[in-house]
Amino acid sequence: MEKTRPFLRRGIYFRALLRISAKKRTFFSKNNLKNRPLCGIMREKEREAEMLPDYKGLKSGTDVRGVALEGVPGEEVNLTDETVSAIVKAFCLRLAERTGKRTPVLAVGHDSRLSAGRISACAVRAAEESGCDVLFTGLSSTPSMFMLLQDAELGADASVMITASHLPFNKNGLKFFTPEGGLEGKDIDDLLSLAAQGRAREGKGSRRDIDYISEYAAGLVRLVREKTGKDKPLAGRKIAVDAGNGAGGFYAEKVLVPLGADVSASQFLEPDGRFPNHIPNPEDKGAMKSISGRVKSTGADFGIIFDTDVDRAGCVDAKGEEINRNRLIALISAILLAEKPGVIVTDSVTSDGLAKFIAAHGGVHCRYKRGYKNVIDKAKELNAAGQYSPLAIETSGHAALKENYLLDDGAYLVTRILISLSQLAEEGKEISDLIKDLPEPAEAAEVRLRFTEKGKADFKAYGKDAIAGVTAAVKGLPGLSLAPDNYEGVRINFDAEHGKGWALVRMSLHEPIVPVNFESDEKGGCAAIARGLAQLLSPYADTIDITPLRNFGAAVGK
Repeated sequence: MEKTRPFLRRGIYFRALLRISAKKRTFFSKNNLKNRPLCGIMREKEREAEMLPDYKGLKSGTDVRGVALEGVPGEEVNLTDETVSAIVKAFCLRLAERTGKRTPVLAVGHDSRLSAGRISACAVRAAEESGCDVLFTGLSSTPSMFMLLQDAELGADASVMITASHLPFNKNGLKFFTPEGGLEGKDIDDLLSLAAQGRAREGKGSRRDIDYISEYAAGLVRLVREKTGKDKPLAGRKIAVDAGNGAGGFYAEKVLVPLGADVSASQFLEPDGRFPNHIPNPEDKGAMKSISGRVKSTGADFGIIFDTDVDRAGCVDAKGEEINRNRLIALISAILLAEKPGVIVTDSVTSDGLAKFIAAHGGVHCRYKRGYKNVIDKAKELNAAGQYSPLAIETSGHAALKENYLLDDGAYLVTRILISLSQLAEEGKEISDLIKDLPEPAEAAEVRLRFTEKGKADFKAYGKDAIAGVTAAVKGLPGLSLAPDNYEGVRINFDAEHGKGWALVRMSLHEPIVPVNFESDEKGGCAAIARGLAQLLSPYADTIDITPLRNFGAAVGK
């Protein structure tokens, strides 16, 4: 296939950025259709009724995810060629309605998963048969598939990224973008309903292969050079990149090397969908231990780790200390707040110390709900209301900067940090100096509670009931208080006599699980908090298995 020459115009990261409305417009909304009449849009309940179970089960928040390969006992393949084709054709149908074009342009890319070749070929073929011209980008990062839509010269109307993030090797999925952002959950419902019905348009499209990841990387290189005023601002710095055998290997050779960095300490850059070395997830303890050890053993100045599709990242300083979760949030907050004060939006499990840190650096902390889409939408809402919010970030490593379309982009995040690393070096300082005043807890833990057989029957109702009951109970207990401005579950503050910390009890976004997060400012405090929580949840033990919480309190408390 014909290869295109680079198209990304100078200044894509520096021109006036696209302003996205904070209003939650769906892909199929009247506004997004440019006031064109809608065809065949059903009410939500009707869609639910008409959606076949095989398709309904593929929904994962705002994405499509399923089992793509055999090999795991008890997990049958449900992301088949037929289902992929039907879903992509449904998307192309809606895309044609949205744009009013006879031949819309659709970009298709994928990460390093073993099933990527099969699924991407199926997606391309389905788009062509739906009358779309396809720009096939091959191995890509998820953020690059959105950035591609901002390049007017390419003229793409939408994109499909084939990825399942950090999930096991046998899983895969589809993520959809328009120039305004990713689809909403209701849009996914609609697509799956159309796919189940076999709804599609007929046409004859074309395919063109392009190398966009190189253009995306070139944009990051230009960003660093313009911010630092130097051609090779990382000269003399050894930086270790761990791509976890995902799609992030490009960052070493296409971003860091042109900036002068020594990348010889990097590891696992080769795409390998078996993920043989560690789980490609910055939240995974084994993954962070791996990159930390690599920095120490090679004498690297800095370490970077990506998830499979590069929308998340974590870091390691020159001492091999992790810069992850609260520390990563603090670091990028310090960088951005030094430029302009504003509201930092995070998920619900961030520490009290982080809130103090953000306030000390001239910011306001908005501790919102779990889910990267939730924190991003909140930041959009604040900006639309005139409250400057430069950052929406989860402890998982999803970080979206206002200056970068509020797109969760792990590569952009670490690039922003590397700019500061270069600038600090001129002052004889290290990147870790920016977070040396971050108050950190003495202990932190998470316990995940499953529902009993009785509770599984209606776990959402039982979980809601338990959280409401705990909320009411706390109000009458000495030494315990409800945290203000909490947006999900129940967050409880414990005084010095009861554990000296806090706990959050909430429902999982995607699983029938009640995660319990807690932190303490003293050793042994988490055990005390766990024992207190076990008592609070004991009236609900017939529907929620609180044994792990009791065991944690007992084991750690000894």
